[in-house]
Amino acid sequence: MHAARLTISYWDALGNETVRHYSAELAEEDIPDLIDCPISGLPAGRDRENPPAAVKNEPYKTHLAYVKERRTSEEAERLLDEALSKLRERRSKTTSKR
Repeated sequence: MHAARLTISYWDALGNETVRHYSAELAEEDIPDLIDCPISGLPAGRDRENPPAAVKNEPYKTHLAYVKERRTSEEAERLLDEALSKLRERRSKTTSKR
């Protein structure tokens, strides 16, 4: 004999329906309003007429892009000058030892 359960349908923006089964003893607030549709990967909601909009994915950012978000051009120039000075200093010490 099966336990009492609720059958809930979810729809994504493409109209795909996904059915989930939950225990009838589960409180309404514990049943998710949104799930990821296993067919499309889009978010799916319980309102067939108003499915959730697709989430806009941010493009992959390089390390440099993240650094540019955190530093001003002036800070970047100063840090680059410091790094180049240290490099030149190290190189001059190794060439003078030869």
